[in-house]
Amino acid sequence: MNLHGGLAIAIVAALSALSGCATVAPSAGRFDFALIGDMPYTHVQQKEYQRVLGALNATDLAFVAHIGDFQFDARPYNRDPSSAVMPCSDESYQQIYESFQGLKHPLILTPGDNDWSDCAPLEARKVDVLERLDKLRATFYPRGRSLGQRPLAVKSQADDARYAKFVENLRWTVGGVVFATIHTVGDNDNVGHGPRMDAEQAERMAANIAWLQEAFAEAKQPAVRGLVILTQANPGFENYWPASPRTRYFLRFIERGKPLPKNDMAYAPYVSMLSAAMEDFGKPVAFLHGDTHIFRVDKPLFSAKNGRIFENFTRAETFGWPDSHWVRITVDPADPQLFRFNPQIVPENRINR
Repeated sequence: MNLHGGLAIAIVAALSALSGCATVAPSAGRFDFALIGDMPYTHVQQKEYQRVLGALNATDLAFVAHIGDFQFDARPYNRDPSSAVMPCSDESYQQIYESFQGLKHPLILTPGDNDWSDCAPLEARKVDVLERLDKLRATFYPRGRSLGQRPLAVKSQADDARYAKFVENLRWTVGGVVFATIHTVGDNDNVGHGPRMDAEQAERMAANIAWLQEAFAEAKQPAVRGLVILTQANPGFENYWPASPRTRYFLRFIERGKPLPKNDMAYAPYVSMLSAAMEDFGKPVAFLHGDTHIFRVDKPLFSAKNGRIFENFTRAETFGWPDSHWVRITVDPADPQLFRFNPQIVPENRINR
């Protein structure tokens, strides 16, 4: 090979490498994390759940977030106890704890209603749901760190003596993004089950609102790129939309002229607080939840000032029973929206495989 030929080959190789970098190399600070939830419920899904965990362990992830409802609802379990591990039992909690500890990544859990507040109807044994909440907090929330084989340092709301019981409300930062969990659950957030439960919810809601306010304040710092909020409950954003988009939406489900659903659910203070906080928050926000088991990505939050959507607020819901898959969320500072959402279908769990 002569000198000129070698130089030409070297130049071509260098240009090819540069071209490859431009198309496939991650931008500075880009990372992925995983969202799962509402699983495993039944013995059948337990096998699928193990495949999901295997897929997570085979993927480069900053952390995994389980959005709650890690066990079957007590009511369908009552109808067929052979279908699942008994929910609300120490054995169920231990089984899930061990599955979380088997992950190679940090694991963050935010509780769901199946995990404690919906335990009351269980017929196989008497359950005090607040005792189950205490058990859940003691099992899944080591102080100062996440679960998983590579624990992540986290801040807990319980570090503030005013909120000492709320060990499950966590906050951490990765790649210039603030992440925060708040403990809201499905089934109307445990409201309407008697004075004792209503008092529990009121105290927890006050703690959650305070924690959200702190998260927004931290995310306003100049070095922070955006904010991610993780919770179990679907707050039903659609119930709080302005009249015109709300009517257009529900016309697909309710006969014209019939009244729209009432919006007096327990989640109203959260939706109102989020809308108010977004009015002067110009950075991207991702709101991640489970509860209704329908994968979706949308822009569901409206401004009370002008009735328009907040373009920088994105909601994503993960898969849930009976579908056993996960969502890869990419944080990319080069993307103006900051967050990208990619459903990850586990091939062995497809219904039409």
